[in-house]
Formats: sequence, structure tokens, C-alpha cells
Amino acid sequence: MTENLIPWITLTVFTPLLGAIVLALVPSEHKQLHRHMTVVFMGLTFVLSLPLVLLFDDAHVGYQLTAPVENVEWIAALGARYHVGIDGISLWLVMLTTFLGPIVALSGYSAIEKHVKEYHVALLVLQTAMLGALVSLDLLLFYIFWELMLVPMYFLIGVWGGAQRIYAAIKLFIYTMFGSVLMLVGIVYLYMKGGMVGFDITHLIEVGRSLSITEQRWLFVGFGLAFLIKVPLFPFHTWLPDAHVQAPTAGSVILASVLLKMGTYGLIRYAMPMLPDGVFWAAPYIAVLSVIGVIYGAVVAFVQKDVKKLVAYSSVSHLGVVTLGLFALTSASVTGALYQSLAHGITTGGLFLAIGIIYERRHTRDMDAFGGIARQVPVFAVLFLIVTLGSAGVPGLVGFIGEYLILLGSAQSYAIAFPAEETRMFGLAFGAVGWAFFFTAIAATGVILGALYLLHMYQKVMFGPVKHDENRSLLDVNGRELTYMFPVVAMCFVMGVFPQFFIQKMDTSVQHFIAQVEQHAVEYAPMVEENRAANRERRRFRGEGDAAFSWPMIDAARSGEFSFDNGRDDDGQADDADPLPDDDDTP
Repeated sequence: MTENLIPWITLTVFTPLLGAIVLALVPSEHKQLHRHMTVVFMGLTFVLSLPLVLLFDDAHVGYQLTAPVENVEWIAALGARYHVGIDGISLWLVMLTTFLGPIVALSGYSAIEKHVKEYHVALLVLQTAMLGALVSLDLLLFYIFWELMLVPMYFLIGVWGGAQRIYAAIKLFIYTMFGSVLMLVGIVYLYMKGGMVGFDITHLIEVGRSLSITEQRWLFVGFGLAFLIKVPLFPFHTWLPDAHVQAPTAGSVILASVLLKMGTYGLIRYAMPMLPDGVFWAAPYIAVLSVIGVIYGAVVAFVQKDVKKLVAYSSVSHLGVVTLGLFALTSASVTGALYQSLAHGITTGGLFLAIGIIYERRHTRDMDAFGGIARQVPVFAVLFLIVTLGSAGVPGLVGFIGEYLILLGSAQSYAIAFPAEETRMFGLAFGAVGWAFFFTAIAATGVILGALYLLHMYQKVMFGPVKHDENRSLLDVNGRELTYMFPVVAMCFVMGVFPQFFIQKMDTSVQHFIAQVEQHAVEYAPMVEENRAANRERRRFRGEGDAAFSWPMIDAARSGEFSFDNGRDDDGQADDADPLPDDDDTP
């Protein structure tokens, strides 16, 4: 791989910050100029990020596209460096962030009238902070960007939010800071254990793996809570509905589409490869919380009257599926978790954009205040329907492939099983296979519930009799609204029909990530080997090795022709002790 001389990553990260500085110099009375300039800088950021996709090497293991000026000494006394790079795990999250930037900027043109300059400066600073966190390869640099994200989001909610904006902003701040303090303690501990020579991610991952099982468990609690609060995993989710409901449309879109993904990204980038024994210790407990969140979020979403709060609780449910897939630690489930993170960013962001459009017209989010408006706003009705079906996981749209891979991979997992001695007293010693199917079955139920509450919401808002006269005179989407809704709707189809384009750039990094966790789990190595041997036959691609995901492969998996593999048991030898049925016996 040739050396990358142009610092594309740095240009992408700091272009929004440059825009914020320029906007700060423009007088406050030029509101329209601030709006236009923000769209321009957000759009330029997206354009500058495109070479990251074009230059990305699918087969390369590790981080890439780091220019010489992007790995330099930063704070010599601490050994901290300005070191940035991307791999298949961070690439599409970076692209999702830059893709949504101009869309978010356009969505606030008519909604934000007070402190317009400050609002757009906050948006641009937040964009730099999110991108910086996604590309940092120095843990101290990551932590600084992680904390920086909180500041503009706090003001977006606290200044431009709803009636209870201060309460929601403070709640967000307290929850996030609680987790951040725990993570900071963990970072300092690792830094000292590593000889205080620096915060390089590769070095600290090696330090974390060398720790005792007790140390790894405690550190995983610290790092895990910081990231799981951000996800948010049940029961650490209570800040999310308040933040979503009170935030302006742009804040809700950023929160749902990008900030929540920082939690799953932090787990897969730092906590899990750094503390592998801690992962296997915590995995079954996190699986329990995940499936509780899946059902709880779906049930609570179903009874909501506020459309925005319904979508907020849907995030609790959908991201519960994502964390289950992540900790199931199979190739299919981890790939599905990453893909579903992207899909959730597209569909839930689209839902919040659509809700913002009707809120600007009716100044209410109560479902009972709508009804029968599809005839008045037919174009909006179609756009709203597509993102709703995408969120519900309809095949052919973006939400289906990730959920399918998660469920398929989680059902084959050996990582989310409780040790038999811990559960035998309750009569629940299922074994690895039993626990995997148990958790997957519950998660699948939540997927079905998701379709129910989303379609119920759409029916209540768009169809039925017109109950209020205000609904008879609603205006359909204008040119600006169509401009920012169309790319989101288009991506629902593109990612739903052509998932291979996105998945092939993830595959090498996913396999490397799983190997990092499995091969360095010293305490849980016997369990890993035992369960891997027991599942060898059902987890092997017959004659396919590490073949990439594609629609034909998914069809074949569905028919029982083969199943997804972790990519390390390719010796071609069947295990006669395999207690599972042969593929030909699969119903």
C-alpha cells in the first residue's frame, strides 16, 4: 500500500472547525449568510471525505490513510501524539457523519430564529468533535474529542430546545460525565501500567491484554459503562427520551444518527480488544440487558402519544439488538451490528427529519392531533413511509440486512452463554447453543414489535379521518425539505439493495477484531476452544473460507446450504462430536 501524502483525514476533521471560526467573524445580523455558509462547509467536509472511500484498501488489516503529518508528537511530557487513521470499522461511521452534515444544516433553516450564528457555530464544532473521535488512534486524543462532543450538544439542547430543555441538557451532561470520569480513570490506570510512555491505541491494547482477569473486569466496568451509557443500553437509557424530545430537529438527528454510535464504536475500538477476558465475563450480562432493552423499548414506544418520544424509545430497542450482535462475537453478528448502526443512523435520522417537518407546520407532536393528512401532503407521505418501513426492517430497505445478520450470527454465538455453575441452580444451564437461541428469540420478538409500533404510528399520523381543521390546509414539502429528505430516502434503497459494497470494506477489520478478542482471552480460552469446536460444523462455509457477504450468500444461508463462519476454523475437518444437527437437517 502506497504512502498517503495528502492528509485527507485531518482535512475532513477540521474543515467544520474552520467553518466555525469563519462564522464567528461574520456579524450576527447576517442570519441567512450563516445558514448558507454552514451548508457550504458541511458539504465541503463531505466532499473531502470521499477520497477516504476511494483510497481505502479492503484487504488491508489495521489502520490506513495516515499521512506523515498525521502521526506526530503532540504533548511530549505525556507521550501523547496526534495520530489519526481509519479502518473498516470507522470508515462508514465517518462517512455517515459527513453525509448527514449538510442535511442537518438544511433542516434548521426555518426552525431556528434566535441566536442563529451561535447555533451554526455549535453544529460545526460538534461535527469536528464527532469526526475526531472516530479517527483518533491515541486514547488521550480520543478522550478530548469525546468530551468536546458534549459541549455543543449541551448548548444545542439547552438553548434551542423545548420547554424542558434545561432539565434535558443537565441530565445528558450528568449521565455522560459520569461515564467519562470512569473512562478517564481507566485510561490513567492503563497509562501507568504501560510505563507512562504514551496513549497509542496499539500499545494500550497490549497493556490491557496483559492484565489479570480481576483488573480486566474492573476496567471493563469503567470503559463499558462510559460507552454503554452513550449507546444507551437499558437501564442507562433514561437520559435519551428527554434529550430527543427537547432537542431541536438537528440535535435529535445528530444524537440518534451519530452520537449514539459513539458508544458501540468505543466498545469495538477500545474496550473489547483491550480487555478480552473482561468481554467474555460481561458478555452474557450485557446480552440480558440488551434483550430487556429490546422488549422494553418496543413496548414503551408503542404506548407513546408523542411521535418524537416514540422514535426515541425505538432507538433503545434497535440499539439493544446492536449490542447483542456485538457481544455475540460472530462474524455475521458483528458485521450486522456495524451495518445496523449505519442503518439506524439513516432511518432514525430520517424519522426525526420528517417529524421536524410536520412539527414546523402544526407545532405539535401529539399523534392524536394528526390523522388523515396523507391527501394533503402526498409527497411527504411517501418519504415518511419509506423511512418508516426502513426502520421497521422491511426487506429491500436499509434496516433489514443488519437485523438479519445479527439474528443469524447471534443464534450461532458461544460468547453470550452463562457458565453452567452460575445458572444450574435456576435450571437454566442451557449450554452455549441454548443461551444463544434464547437471547436471539427474544431479540427477534422485539424486531416484530418494532414493525407494529412504527406502522401504528404511521397509520395514526397519516390516515383515518381528518380530525382537525388545521390538517386540511397543510402544505406539502418544499424544495429545501425535499433536498435534504431525498438523499436519506435514496440511501434507504441503496444500502438495502447493495449491502455488499458497504460490507466488503468492513469484512477484514471485523475478522481482525474478532480474532483480537478471542485469541487473547486467557482466562476464558478453554471455554472459547470448547464452544468453537462444538460449533465448528455449523459455523463453517463449505468450501468458501472467508467469503464476503452478499445477497446470494444470505439466500443460501436462509435455505440451510451453509452458515456464517468466524473465519478461523477452516481446517476442513468435521467434528464428529458436534451436538448440532447437520445443515441438511436444518428446518
